[in-house]
Amino acid sequence: MIKAVIFDFDGLILDTETAWYDSYKEVLNNDHAFDLPLEEFVKCVGSGDESMFRYLRKELGSIFNEDVLKDKANVLHTEKVRTAKARDGVEDYLADAAEAGYKIALATSSSREWVDFHLTNLGLITYFDYLITQDDVEHIKPAPDLFLKAIEVLNIQPSEAIVFEDSLNGLIAAQKANVKTIIIPNPVTESLPFKDYHLKLQSMKEMRLGEIVKSI
Repeated sequence: MIKAVIFDFDGLILDTETAWYDSYKEVLNNDHAFDLPLEEFVKCVGSGDESMFRYLRKELGSIFNEDVLKDKANVLHTEKVRTAKARDGVEDYLADAAEAGYKIALATSSSREWVDFHLTNLGLITYFDYLITQDDVEHIKPAPDLFLKAIEVLNIQPSEAIVFEDSLNGLIAAQKANVKTIIIPNPVTESLPFKDYHLKLQSMKEMRLGEIVKSI
């Protein structure tokens, strides 16, 4: 019996991931005439940025300044997501979960400050019973810590929850926590080699939450 739903944030609720890719790509093109491959960027989606910066240090050498790239990309990203809306169907799922009496949690590799700001801006924060962020665990995705912490605070068994994810790192983390996972990729993650998930949808508009629960 399902008692709770657990949502990722970046790329799933708000497509910050495509905005980050476009921002990094634009700065690297302008500053170094360097084209950031999507297959390198996507390795860090749902987790930390170190793999991308390691790749850039190798490719660009001494001309690469990580702090400058971060600062410039952050300015572009802030502008791109300032007026962005939640992905299609997100609020429908949250409203359906609340109406069904499910507990609702967020489990994200981002900071509490980041998700507080964006969920408030989107008008969605009141739907969530718990926000589990990088500030609450030792290891972020693909480690299972975030989902294990969510299961703990929800006071449920892994079999009593559904996870919604958009990234491969998120799927791996949920699998390690033994939670059934629904994959809803975004334009940056749609080509990732997802496997062993419960369902994969193009959008939350494709299937209602109640139908997903029935399928489980």
